[in-house]
Amino acid sequence: MDKHGHLIVVSGFAGTGKGTLMKLLLERYDDYVLSVSATTRAPREGEQDGVHYFFKTKEEFEQMIAAGELLEHAQYVGNYYGTPKAFVDAKKAEGRDVILEIEIQGALNIKAEYPDAILLFVVPPSAQVLRQRLEGRGTETQEVIEQRLKRACEEAEGIENYDYIIVNDDLDVCVEQMHQIIKAAHFSPLRRREFLNQLRQGLQDFKK
Repeated sequence: MDKHGHLIVVSGFAGTGKGTLMKLLLERYDDYVLSVSATTRAPREGEQDGVHYFFKTKEEFEQMIAAGELLEHAQYVGNYYGTPKAFVDAKKAEGRDVILEIEIQGALNIKAEYPDAILLFVVPPSAQVLRQRLEGRGTETQEVIEQRLKRACEEAEGIENYDYIIVNDDLDVCVEQMHQIIKAAHFSPLRRREFLNQLRQGLQDFKK
């Protein structure tokens, strides 16, 4: 297998359990490292700067954009979100798969820049389950919940741009499916270019 790591982009509607999935995936497998995003949204209870997010002011975030320090960035429900480049590049060079948990606009920007990125979209079993999960979190006002549901309607139109969808119904099953999908994707010709180039060169040598 190629020695360099790959970008694994995980998206999904707010309330689908992406964060829980990522936590379990990293606990069970040593193959992955989770990229820490920068954001201008306020920290939720228990969230730590530099661990869950790099929490920035709007001015600080816009300075990062201007300096070219972000792999991608986008606005979502009134806040900036983005992926710092330095961390991702360092981990890929070590041969680690770097997971980016980002929204759909940022994911498609990543795919345009890095065609070999593996894009996964997490969905709920149904629209009704999504509403129940959002309301059950108890962390947001009804107005914000309605905004997130409206945003989910918009995002649902872009899911076909992803490589795989994963239905988060049973957490244990979902985590294992995600791991197996990523491992299998490593063997696509697009992601084994180094090996294929070596193979082609060896075959060309037979023609000499």
